[in-house]
Amino acid sequence: MTSVLLAAAGLVVVIAGLKAAKALALPFLFAVVLAILAAPAVVRLERLRIPRTLSVVVVVAAVLGVMVGIANLTVATAQQFGENLDGYKQLLIVQYETSWELPLERLLERLQSLGVDLYAVPGDMGAGSAAGLVGAALQTVVSYLLGSVVDLLSNTLVITITLAFILFEAPDFPGKIRLAFRDGAERLAQWGGLVAQVQRYLLLKTVISAVTGLLLGIWTAVLGLDFPILWGILAFALNFIPTVGSIIAAIPPMILALVLLGPGSMLAVGAGFLVTNVGLGNLLEPRIMGDQFGLSTLVVFLSLVFWGWLWGPAGMLLSVPLTVVLRSALAQSGSSRWLSVLMSSGRQLRAAEPSGS
Repeated sequence: MTSVLLAAAGLVVVIAGLKAAKALALPFLFAVVLAILAAPAVVRLERLRIPRTLSVVVVVAAVLGVMVGIANLTVATAQQFGENLDGYKQLLIVQYETSWELPLERLLERLQSLGVDLYAVPGDMGAGSAAGLVGAALQTVVSYLLGSVVDLLSNTLVITITLAFILFEAPDFPGKIRLAFRDGAERLAQWGGLVAQVQRYLLLKTVISAVTGLLLGIWTAVLGLDFPILWGILAFALNFIPTVGSIIAAIPPMILALVLLGPGSMLAVGAGFLVTNVGLGNLLEPRIMGDQFGLSTLVVFLSLVFWGWLWGPAGMLLSVPLTVVLRSALAQSGSSRWLSVLMSSGRQLRAAEPSGS
């Protein structure tokens, strides 16, 4: 019992430390993710007999250019969106007063006859208040999500320097592991396989997310919706968040389509997001990636909630890789292996069972 209490207390301390260290931990982890993505490019340049120093400089410069470009484009587009937001709110209020107020009043009266008195809600519930609430929600969602991305990219200097050091050290890391541990070769094989899996996941997820953002940016532009670049960037970034990311990405452009173009265009935008995410995320992505991580669907959802609570949207972006690393670390110890098994998917457990059982 004492050991359980000590373990629980230690876990609380670790979680509190991670939450307090957000400003330092997030840029470092983001640099690690970028290093995993960029390492193959460094290796290929070295195979072309380009010195490691020059290879790292070229790759880091390319990564830095992409980061700065995305940050500048996001900030510029978000600023334009913010400048037009008051006009969108006014349009929403006008539509509410001309088209939606009477049906909504009838619905409220019907609910009141059934004993649900929404008129008793405190605050200003005058005409247009619901439309103003929707407009405020649109502003909050877009500002919060894009603000989190920009905050992460604002640590560009720290991320770039950390990335460079990791890439410089990466080729020497296997030799250090072999010398540091008696079972260094075995550990290296285990962690090498894990890094390869995470690397493949990140590369494929990045490509699929980029295609998703491109297709949805084109789709919203074809429909005549304002700021298609913004919705493409939002779809690209949130596609890294499992399960709920694509749903959240669809909400702001659907609301804006309702305000500017009407219900039909709103449904068309929603259909485009649905078809793209189902086609790429639910059909193509599993076929390419398979069940290589072997995580339970429940564990993926809980990790999304936990890392999101701990570090916000940036934590959601990193939730799957962090959970995979945690499960692999738990599998290394006999005392914690049971936790790794509980985190595994049913498909992986069935594959591990003897064929005759």
